[in-house]
Amino acid sequence: MLMGDGALTPAISVLSAVQGIQSRSSKIEQKHVVMLTVVILLLLFLFQQLGTSKVSFSFSPIMLVWFASIAMIGLYNIIKYYPLVLKAVSPHYIYYYFARNGTAGWEQLGAIILCITGAEAMFADLGHFNKASIQVAFSTVVYPSLILAYSGQAAYLIKNPTDLSTAFYSSIPGPLFWPMFVVSTLAAIVASQSLISASFSIIRQSINLGCFPRATVRHTSDKYEGQVYCPEVNYLLMVLCILITVGFQGGPEIGHAFGVAVIWVMLITTALMTVVMVVIWEVRAPYAAAFFALYVAIEGVYMSSLMNKMAQGGWVPFAITAFFLVITLSWTYGRKKKSEYEAGHMISGDELAGIVAKSAARVPGVCFFFTDLMNGVPPIVRHYAAHTGCLRELLVFVTVRTLPVTSVLPEERFLVAAVDEVPAGVYRCVAQYGYMDKQDMEGDEFLESVVAALKDVAGGAAEAAMMDRARRSGVSVVIGRTILTASGAKLGWFRRFVINHMYRFLQKNFNSGVATLKMDHEKTLQVGNRYKIE
Repeated sequence: MLMGDGALTPAISVLSAVQGIQSRSSKIEQKHVVMLTVVILLLLFLFQQLGTSKVSFSFSPIMLVWFASIAMIGLYNIIKYYPLVLKAVSPHYIYYYFARNGTAGWEQLGAIILCITGAEAMFADLGHFNKASIQVAFSTVVYPSLILAYSGQAAYLIKNPTDLSTAFYSSIPGPLFWPMFVVSTLAAIVASQSLISASFSIIRQSINLGCFPRATVRHTSDKYEGQVYCPEVNYLLMVLCILITVGFQGGPEIGHAFGVAVIWVMLITTALMTVVMVVIWEVRAPYAAAFFALYVAIEGVYMSSLMNKMAQGGWVPFAITAFFLVITLSWTYGRKKKSEYEAGHMISGDELAGIVAKSAARVPGVCFFFTDLMNGVPPIVRHYAAHTGCLRELLVFVTVRTLPVTSVLPEERFLVAAVDEVPAGVYRCVAQYGYMDKQDMEGDEFLESVVAALKDVAGGAAEAAMMDRARRSGVSVVIGRTILTASGAKLGWFRRFVINHMYRFLQKNFNSGVATLKMDHEKTLQVGNRYKIE
């Protein structure tokens, strides 16, 4: 749902800001607004590869000017048109509103939700800020400014009810129109940036949890780990934004779709927050239940109103959700079956010792065998040894980890140990990198560093001499490529379809586990193996 929000927020935010130019001239049609919106969206998404950190210094001034401007204009309209409008802040008018309007009032909640979504977009990617700064910003700047802005528009509409569809720009005093047009467009871009960055972040987190195929993740800041750029996600969101903008042509459908996406994000967030309260914060169950009941009651009323708009655009976020959900569930299920297979067919220390002993020859040199398993030896090694009939004199199983730090010190880069119950010459190595480190394994630097680390755990001078001899004899890199094949009636046709088609398609078309590693391809060997899942 957040990905749907990420596709809809830039479209509706920029479109709403740009539509103001129609009030300046009757010659400007909706198609011109749509074209200008598409151009701005294209520039916004193409700019993402430069990194948010390049322009983030300008975000705070833009938002401060935006909130100050809408607050002052709102205050001006309140004083000029209807000062008593501020009494609407009192909650008891909620009761009077529904008592007077009944079902019609409930239906209008679908439009009122758009007043909330604007604030939600401004605070979509909060991971870079501390608790106090968020509380101070919202309570002293955002919330008062929104109250004044919406109250001012309400006061204006009381005297000018025919301007309902253009309330924001119509309520701006004439001399301030163009400055506010520029500021509102910039604010829309900042709000869009927040959701785009949040989309990148949630994909990165899903990849780290193994819930999403490996996409390209580039860190754009050496200060904040969360500032990332995913080119595949960026261009997918760009296409979705443009299709939504052109498809709906700025009609009310895009507002319905946006409202549905946001309210479901809020509902899901409330559910997840309740889990955090109970599991992590250890809040007592009655208090967590009260929190859940209160917020679900409020959000549920809005959600029930918006679900009436499913045919008028509300289906869009569900379509986007279904697309990402199919990818996520297919990948998660496939990885689960692969992990179960490897755990059940893992090579034990005794078996590996037997494989090493039966090897026809120990060829001089070093072999780096890359694997995702940090404990145990994957079954693909059995396949490799059976078909090659020989092993290198120095065999190192390497697992690469990216840590949540900017950079890893060279002396902490490699964690090495000898494999138990196996003759000398077989080791395990965990290569650790920070998110800004270059994972470069070309040339001799990687080889020299690993061998130096191995010497620290060598059993004696003879073993160290063997390592030096192997290093001088050359290096080869082996990468495993597994293919899952599901068969047997036990799994059922649907699960077989997921593994044989969905998971294998994702595995083939997304990045592999070592895709981010820079290797010498002339020294690299890929070994394939088929895992039969029954």
